[in-house]
Amino acid sequence: MLIVNGSLVDPESLSVVRADVAVASGVIAAIGPRLDRSPAARLIDAEGLLVCPGLIDPHVHLREPGHERAETIASGAAAALAGGFTSVCCMPNTTPTLDSEAMVRYVGYRAAEAGAARVFAVGALTVGRRGEELADIALMARAGAVAFSDDGDCLAWPAQMLRALRAVRSTGRALMQHCQEPTLTRGAVMHAGEVAARLDLTGWPGLAEELIIERDIRLNRAVGCRYHAQHVSSAGSVELLRRARAESLPVSGEATPHHLLLTCDLVETSGYDARYKVNPPIRERADVDALLVGIADGSISVLATDHAPHTPETKQTTFDAAAFGMIGLETALGLYARALIEPGVIAWPRLIRMLTLEPARLCGLDRLGLGQLRVGGPADVTLIDPAAQWTIAETDLVGLSRNTPFLGWRCPARPVATIVRGELASQRPRS
Repeated sequence: MLIVNGSLVDPESLSVVRADVAVASGVIAAIGPRLDRSPAARLIDAEGLLVCPGLIDPHVHLREPGHERAETIASGAAAALAGGFTSVCCMPNTTPTLDSEAMVRYVGYRAAEAGAARVFAVGALTVGRRGEELADIALMARAGAVAFSDDGDCLAWPAQMLRALRAVRSTGRALMQHCQEPTLTRGAVMHAGEVAARLDLTGWPGLAEELIIERDIRLNRAVGCRYHAQHVSSAGSVELLRRARAESLPVSGEATPHHLLLTCDLVETSGYDARYKVNPPIRERADVDALLVGIADGSISVLATDHAPHTPETKQTTFDAAAFGMIGLETALGLYARALIEPGVIAWPRLIRMLTLEPARLCGLDRLGLGQLRVGGPADVTLIDPAAQWTIAETDLVGLSRNTPFLGWRCPARPVATIVRGELASQRPRS
């Protein structure tokens, strides 16, 4: 395969150069201007396109095992390809929990059977994600777990968190924390503020996120584990991450499309539409603005979807009873372009870095050569049309679930081809 005439984005140097990319036997064979076209069995003309490393999502929920009506490893991997993602890291809140060597290996087996995007398991910190007994973190790491989290629940007990930090540190992996102080959020369904009070809904304050991040940074000072705050949503959290990174602490945070584009007043104006119910909740405009500043100045270094599929009956109910979460794999790139590129928050090279090299380093996938395009490295490549204008439609959703409020939204860019292991895995006509 030869990709010609494209603009190659290097997420490490943040440079964009005109170059061709040759692929052979699943690896990058050559990169350079005007490569010889004669050996190519397949020629892809990337004129006007960005050619970048395959996108990586470090935070998805694939629901298998236990909730296969909402998503499976195979359907989620297909959704990833449609969104330009060549690798995803799936969270352990399944039934049973991904809390053992056998369950981590199960994810690998099912991903290999699917033969679509690469799927890596994030192991649970505690047995059953109950926050009590630590899971066998070392054994799961040897089985291939790329990080550890009790996502969906916060590891709230400080003594247990300290033990978890030490255990994860010994593996060289990252600890991903769902930052939610439970006593401040019991029964909460949306952001705490004027809208929640007016709607008589129990509120989830940003303070509940900030307290956990601040506590964990303090606990980790003497440990030095790689610590990652998932789906950051509040202005105060951004400031905590900014201070930690200024001290060169091993701390990072991620943002999601919905926390950059949506605000809590939509719960009211939509008539309690549960598609807007997520955890942590969408917050106020001031929080959105702080997240954008945090991305611009590097306080937030990773972008993730928190892809959370649900069946219709779990979302089409009362707001109080509805499940938390929305899907994101198929739509994330266009939404990030709308939130970050179109208003000039960051430029394309930074966006690509936050979707490739940074999550690769977070999850140790850079050791596999993922997150960059290098001669001899794996041929995972995403081609992006930065000038595409498209409107998100239900036909764009290839996973099993449809729980997104972004149907009908206009996006200013989209992936047009996804290459995994040197094979063209997904392609759509250019607009």
